[in-house]
Amino acid sequence: MNDHIHSEGSPDGHDHGELGDAEYAEFMELAAEEGFDLEDVEGAIEAAGHGPLPVLAVVGRPNVGKSTLVNRIIGRREAVVEDKPGVTRDRVTYEAEWAGRRFKVVDTGGWEQDVLGIDASVAAQAEYAIEAADAVVFVVDAKVGATDTDEAVVRLLRKAGKPVVLCANKVDGPSAEADATYLWSLGLGEPHPVSALHGRGTGDMLDSVLEALPDAPEQTFGGAGIGGPRRIALIGRPNVGKSSLLNKVAGEERVVVNELAGTTRDPVDELIELGGVIWKFVDTAGIRKRVHLQQGADYYASLRTAAAVEKAEVAVILIDASESISVQDQRIVTMAVEAGRAMVIAYNKWDTLDEERRYYLEREIETEFGQVAWAPRVNVSASTGRHMEKLVPAIETALAGWETRVPTGRLNAFLGELVAAHPHPIRGGKQPRILFGTQAGTKPPRFVLFASGFIEAGYRRFIERRLREEFGFEGTPIHISVRVREKRGKKK
Repeated sequence: MNDHIHSEGSPDGHDHGELGDAEYAEFMELAAEEGFDLEDVEGAIEAAGHGPLPVLAVVGRPNVGKSTLVNRIIGRREAVVEDKPGVTRDRVTYEAEWAGRRFKVVDTGGWEQDVLGIDASVAAQAEYAIEAADAVVFVVDAKVGATDTDEAVVRLLRKAGKPVVLCANKVDGPSAEADATYLWSLGLGEPHPVSALHGRGTGDMLDSVLEALPDAPEQTFGGAGIGGPRRIALIGRPNVGKSSLLNKVAGEERVVVNELAGTTRDPVDELIELGGVIWKFVDTAGIRKRVHLQQGADYYASLRTAAAVEKAEVAVILIDASESISVQDQRIVTMAVEAGRAMVIAYNKWDTLDEERRYYLEREIETEFGQVAWAPRVNVSASTGRHMEKLVPAIETALAGWETRVPTGRLNAFLGELVAAHPHPIRGGKQPRILFGTQAGTKPPRFVLFASGFIEAGYRRFIERRLREEFGFEGTPIHISVRVREKRGKKK
């Protein structure tokens, strides 16, 4: 539906998101009448119509300062930092902006030295991150110099063929810059001397990152014949039955299934015909691990999940219905929502539930997954094949919602009625109003609303809820950004 209409021929050379020329001209006229700065409006449409953001992976051996550098890049302290290797957990992707360009950062600080041996651990975390990345920052400790592990990562980077920016970290002053020059020997080009801790040199390094990153990643998925079959990521915590589900869907044993959690080591992409359509399923079960070494491998599972979700269009999240919904389940759902993917939640092992467990599960779903009530739900059994026929219709529904676009005229008629019937609460003697808006992008749907004053989070959630009631958007997150009109006369 209305796939990526770009107005490349427009005289100003701007990107109009998914607004056609006529719709865009009409919209800008409306913005001018309401007293908005037109450059600001153009910038807002461009930002919201960006499509998927390019992905930057930060890789390197343990304790070279990867998470400190990630915090520096994203401009806030979010990645866990501690002066010992292997403390990064759970969240691995963040959104960043530099010189007006936005991109995603994958932090690979979460290794666990004893899981596979240090070299294999570093290689594994780098491999999973590089798979999803458009460009890579390779962090080396300039004080220590290039080690055998660094050389191993270099070989991996060469094989992947992705653009690489070499970061010589822990260069805290001019006297230490000589240490960085020794890293030319790695053969990755100019080493950028940086102190992630103090911020020294990070700006120059990020300028090089922007040169390495594409403006937008290559669209390797999507309808309209681009890139072939639609891509589905099967995600969920270890041992919820992802491989069993893939085998059942395929109708044959294609993936190793084992009671031991985490028997799938490498991502397996399977082309499977369902309902006369070819789909590409990505199996992302957790990596093989020794039973007494849980944490590091769980981290790898989340890193691989992030990589698979970045490459997919729709995430099928598998939940073990026989167990209570866990914090890890919730994190995986959040990961799919933040990545902006279409989503289906499949409750596996449904055939094993008694009446009491079903009752409590419904209560858990209401409380733990209330924020994603819009995601289609299927109750399945990967072992018996129960209700498997419902999976594809749910995926198709989610993809349709993900690609839905509401024309600007229809959206503004809806917003006008909504604001008239349910005005924003008065705050400080003023009542901010939504003046008009447009949907600048799809996959997922992205809206820009223009207002006379600050719009509270609660009212934004109310607008999202009503948008869903009116236009559907089943199975997809919705992004809403609000631009507030500057006081008239402020800009001349």
